[in-house]
Amino acid sequence: MRSFSSFSRFLLTVMLPLVLNAIAEEQAAIELPVQSGPAALPVPNPTKSLWVDTPGANPLGKEGSTGALTHDADICIIGSGITGVSAAYHISRLLLEEGVDGKDLKITILEARDFCSGATGRNGGHLTPAFFQGVVGYSALYGTEEAVRAIALEQHTSSSIVRLIKKTGAEAAVDLVEGGHTTLLFTKPEVVVAKADYAAAKAAGINVDSVKFLSEDEVKETYGAEYPAIHAPGHNLWPLKLVTHLYNLTKDTLGSKLTLHTNTPVTAIAPIIATSDTSSRRWNLTTPRGPVACSYVLHATNAYASHLLPHMHGPSGIIPTRGQIIALRAAASLDNITKSSWDGNDGFEYWFPRPLAGDETEPLVILGGGRESTKPKFELYTVDDASVNPVVGDTLRRFLPAAFPGKYEAGREPEMEWTGIMAYTKTHDPFVGPVIDPAQPDAHKGQYIAAGYTGHGMPRAYGCAEAVAGIIVADIAGKEYTVPDWLPRHYLTQNRLHE
Repeated sequence: MRSFSSFSRFLLTVMLPLVLNAIAEEQAAIELPVQSGPAALPVPNPTKSLWVDTPGANPLGKEGSTGALTHDADICIIGSGITGVSAAYHISRLLLEEGVDGKDLKITILEARDFCSGATGRNGGHLTPAFFQGVVGYSALYGTEEAVRAIALEQHTSSSIVRLIKKTGAEAAVDLVEGGHTTLLFTKPEVVVAKADYAAAKAAGINVDSVKFLSEDEVKETYGAEYPAIHAPGHNLWPLKLVTHLYNLTKDTLGSKLTLHTNTPVTAIAPIIATSDTSSRRWNLTTPRGPVACSYVLHATNAYASHLLPHMHGPSGIIPTRGQIIALRAAASLDNITKSSWDGNDGFEYWFPRPLAGDETEPLVILGGGRESTKPKFELYTVDDASVNPVVGDTLRRFLPAAFPGKYEAGREPEMEWTGIMAYTKTHDPFVGPVIDPAQPDAHKGQYIAAGYTGHGMPRAYGCAEAVAGIIVADIAGKEYTVPDWLPRHYLTQNRLHE
């Protein structure tokens, strides 16, 4: 079996319109001192996303945006993406498990724009957990047990979602595709890191039996690209349709006790001073349509968390970061492209072919990435998803034709192009648990957060929502929360105070 010479590999990599090995530079940019103030509200007119703006894709789009506002709830969830809706789903079930009648508990979801129009409605559609990636780094920072949990969380999240989809017969409804996932390794440093992580994961007892390293020849024969790669199990789907399905399942359980108000941004949260003439609610949420009183607040706003929680802006909290995606028609059949989803260049680029629709013969491929082309800024602290960056767009347009010669037409314009705002953190891990401001430790009692997925929310958000739902339900039931084995302890907000 042949192996490319270093010079041949050099020729291939210089053909790619990518900035390679930029992950250290991105990390340095993330750790710079605060570059702006707290996040603003989502902009009112975002770019059109294939997931959200395909006709008929978002039946809940403007649900509850007119008519009477719910003014009183037990739990208010701010954000209607995968975290917020998953949390409502988990709460409705956990209450029943705890012996509390979930139908007596009122949950209100408040969304600044249309339903699921933030990061979940604008992402890459991947549902692929890590199998060993990052184990060396996690182990160095937090110990081997935490590294194992980091992998376990993603495995738990992805398998739970797939199991639920199949149990409820929603495979077609959410466009679930089980095509596996392939990571292209463009440079020698990527190969070295991957092999080290794989060995460390195996030594830690993580099951990596389903992972296969592919040679350049094997990748060339099956996929048409001439780089080594890693192949592992994986899925992709239509994220908005998954969240819609979760909402409908929750509505089936809670009925009228679950309310959704889209186009209803929360602009402020203030404590309610209890008197003999007032209810026992703790928090008053201000919206342009009137106030909402509640006892518990869940911040599921991801990149926008610091709008209501100013102490969470900057590198010690959550940094809004713009991602860009195109929908590009391939120049080959789906059989030739294969159903595999992909990533490469240390995860900066990610793509997958959509299932064929109607009389299509060539698949539409969803491709995101290109932020590294904007270094040293990397689109950090950018909250404007009403526009696209032409530099990023140029990188995306040229990437697939260069990486897969003959399978994508050079110069072909995408059918859609859009942006979305991700939530980056210094450790690349989310915040999960009670809201804690180090300067005012008791100022947010009854407020919780699950946010900050650093562009890797699909295999983590549903599980993090399950965890924060468990914390809230334990408080409602007057019990101590038991942290599940699969949840990394360093995600918990009480363990993040000294970052």
